[in-house]
Amino acid sequence: MPEQKPIRIVAGLGNPGEEYALTRHNAGFVTVDALAERFGARYWKSQAGCMVATVRVAGREVVLAKPQGYMNTSGGPLSKLARELRVRPEEILVVHDEVDLPAGEVRDKFGGGLNAHNGLQSIKAKLGTADFARVRVGIGRPPGRMSVADWALRKLKGTFADEFAVTCERAADLVTEQLQG
Repeated sequence: MPEQKPIRIVAGLGNPGEEYALTRHNAGFVTVDALAERFGARYWKSQAGCMVATVRVAGREVVLAKPQGYMNTSGGPLSKLARELRVRPEEILVVHDEVDLPAGEVRDKFGGGLNAHNGLQSIKAKLGTADFARVRVGIGRPPGRMSVADWALRKLKGTFADEFAVTCERAADLVTEQLQG
């Protein structure tokens, strides 16, 4: 397996549009927005099917990206952006929601299994490899017989929204460590 290289693109996964804005499935977008604020992103532009902002971290440029297709097609825009910027898969970090982690947990990972995550499967298919870094944002399993899709796409309110925001800030902390490491 190739070794991880310094990260040049941080891609947050989510679904575009107001109806998805405050949902667990948009953990990647929320985390990337937190990073943009943290590192003083000046403006976002559309490039290769992604909304992108360039920031400086530890003396180098890092592109923050939010693929604008739906989650299951994230690989198309992200691979196109990587080709345009001449970024290899091992220089990409993807932030995504993870039902197999308890709500509130954040963990990093390089390569390996995709846990049936459609966004990650799309990225692997388009990049031709699973050798990219990840920050997994735990959203936990749905209660009772609720489907995973309903759980991930349910609008968050009150303390659920507050706890989710704190979790995404912790994910941004973990990404920051990766970028500065």
